Amino acid sequence: MSPIPENERALHERWLFELTQIPTVAGREDRVERWIEAWVAERPDLACTRDEAGNMIVRPRETWGAANASPAAPVWFTAHLDHPAFVVSNPAPPADTSPDPRRIELTFRGGVMDDYFPGARIEAFTADDRRFEGTIDAKLDDDTPPPAGFKRYAVTLDEAHGGALAVGDVARWLFPRAETIDGCIHTDACDDLAAAAAALGAMDVLRRLHREGEAGEKPGDVRLLFTRAEEIGFVGAIGATKLGTLPPGSKVIALENSRSFDDSPIGGGPIVRVGDRISTFSPSLTGAVAQRAEDIAGGSAHVLAIQKQSDAPAWRWQRKLMAGGACEASVFCAAGLESTCVCLPLGNYHNMADLAAAQAGTNTDPLRPGREYVSLSDYRGLVDLLVACGQKLEPAASFRERLDKLYDERRFVLDEREPTQPTR
Repeated sequence: MSPIPENERALHERWLFELTQIPTVAGREDRVERWIEAWVAERPDLACTRDEAGNMIVRPRETWGAANASPAAPVWFTAHLDHPAFVVSNPAPPADTSPDPRRIELTFRGGVMDDYFPGARIEAFTADDRRFEGTIDAKLDDDTPPPAGFKRYAVTLDEAHGGALAVGDVARWLFPRAETIDGCIHTDACDDLAAAAAALGAMDVLRRLHREGEAGEKPGDVRLLFTRAEEIGFVGAIGATKLGTLPPGSKVIALENSRSFDDSPIGGGPIVRVGDRISTFSPSLTGAVAQRAEDIAGGSAHVLAIQKQSDAPAWRWQRKLMAGGACEASVFCAAGLESTCVCLPLGNYHNMADLAAAQAGTNTDPLRPGREYVSLSDYRGLVDLLVACGQKLEPAASFRERLDKLYDERRFVLDEREPTQPTR
């Protein structure tokens, strides 16, 4: 594929910085949705709609078509719009339980270890984006837990909000603004807004290629699906499958940010996931995506034993089973859709800084939330891979076909010695 111009790369990174700093939580993804609506409104050739679950669909008004695709088999890039965070569950506790007018109660939606909450700093946002900072005092355990077992916390704000905050307002950990450190963006919520930004970046490049590209570069039928409430159990994605949002025959590439481990390093390139802790993904589609990665890199994800390290391709990618977590690809596979996942390796997963020490119990200081981070080079690689998949996504040759080809090419060596009678 043709290199993406630097001016477009700069735009993609600007969208990455903007999107990953927007407050969001399961069920209250409104701010991110408005940002995407504004992005689509600037592109009159695209349309933005919603299904009955509130998931967002972005697609060309006139379906793109190419020799490699048909309207009956669209390719979908999907990402979720929520991130583990709080909603205001009680902006004014009764005076007999808390005479302090600065006291509020928050409910947490998402998966974060209990150790990170005591004494943590938060910020709460009103509907008109006024902001109030505060400190978590205690976890609330009583006889009236909120629905679905979400955890509740007492928070003391630095100043009384005077009735400005309302039930359902969004709150999140309080962090410094996003910045680049050693080639990585450190920001509020990479998971999964960095993937959403990459999907939009790829869609914009594919729009240009549809208008200007040569025949071999023009995209097929590519659409985006932005789901809601993933962090509390894939609720939006499940809704999409029940509602028939994705038609039969769809090929679904779910995008994620997955916790980095030693064998899935940040800076090692985007990861083609072959499965998660729930399921293995569609082999043919996973193979097709991996083939596009090989096409870009000019080689496999790993240097082979017969190669030198200097033979490693400059464009890096990884192929891994991500056994520690789960993603929406498993939801789409369970619904009978052909689905796989591509992810960015993520630091400070779910804002849990020093997570390995936290799990091992070896941390010496109190645990505090930290900004998530991903490599900018991995992010650029993810955009590259999505563009390539949007241009061509053909089933990779089956292993059986490869075996047959090898046998036909090299069976002659079996005849180089004197023939013998088969033994039984």
